[in-house]
Amino acid sequence: MRILVFLMAAGILAAQPRVDNVLVRMVPPGATSLVGGNMDRIKATVFYGKLLDRRKMPQVDKFAEETGFDPRRDVRELLYAGTPAGSVMLARGKFQLKVDPAAHTKLLRHGVYNIWTSDNAGFCILDSTLAVAGETKAIEAALDEWTRGRHKNAAPLLAQAKGIVPTSPLWGVSTGFAAFLANTLPKGGPGGVDFSKVFAGMKTSWFQADFADGLKMDLRGTTATGEEAISLRDMAKGLIGFGRLSVPENQPEMLKLWDGITVEQEGQAVAIKADISQNLVDQVIRMLNSGTGGRGRAGSRSRAGSDPNAQL
Repeated sequence: MRILVFLMAAGILAAQPRVDNVLVRMVPPGATSLVGGNMDRIKATVFYGKLLDRRKMPQVDKFAEETGFDPRRDVRELLYAGTPAGSVMLARGKFQLKVDPAAHTKLLRHGVYNIWTSDNAGFCILDSTLAVAGETKAIEAALDEWTRGRHKNAAPLLAQAKGIVPTSPLWGVSTGFAAFLANTLPKGGPGGVDFSKVFAGMKTSWFQADFADGLKMDLRGTTATGEEAISLRDMAKGLIGFGRLSVPENQPEMLKLWDGITVEQEGQAVAIKADISQNLVDQVIRMLNSGTGGRGRAGSRSRAGSDPNAQL
């Protein structure tokens, strides 16, 4: 069931992000993070096509065959909501659920809705255009909000996202990304650099990303004090420097990837921006899919130097 949530998560200036008016009414109480994605726009990008085409996902193929629900194909728009009680993915699209989805799932009746569960997670098809997936308790909270809630749980978070372009295909806002990005992002980025540590230091934050032409991302966060913001800025710059040192000598063009990432800090605010061209994004996808990044420049220098055991 986790792979379903992953795929649905894989399947904005002076205005708030544009959110489907149905999905926003299903956000459970106590939400601390929202991440929205227009899957129609994301699936149309070269980035998404290459990333998905090169990854074999037999579990998802089996899930789609057993249930008739393929998140890679059926989802049009999604909204992730993280709460202290659990997380849930809300999706709009075109859904046709089989009467008996799969032998390994258990039917849980909640009001007028059927939740198909496995362990502590599950999914619910409300109608032919609306679906929910995630942790069972969070699904129940979303269904309760939909049927009898006040439908205002997303408002405080969206009010913090004034810098997000409304048409951004992927965006997020949080009162603390330690609960989402730091635990959700892959720990090994390009060159094995772990940026999740940086995101964990942010008290409030928002981001937007566009894959239409390469990768353009803008992430803004605030910390509790100016000193923490300076420390966060220095950590991010240090990770970028390490990333440059990790570039294999036979791939010097990858240095441009790290040159496309900038970090700025003012007061308690930190901004991380990335502008990576399409050809470099393709190389990152190949590297992530192969699971190998090659030996970096620092490693080559260590082998050539007088001390073979030198460490960075």
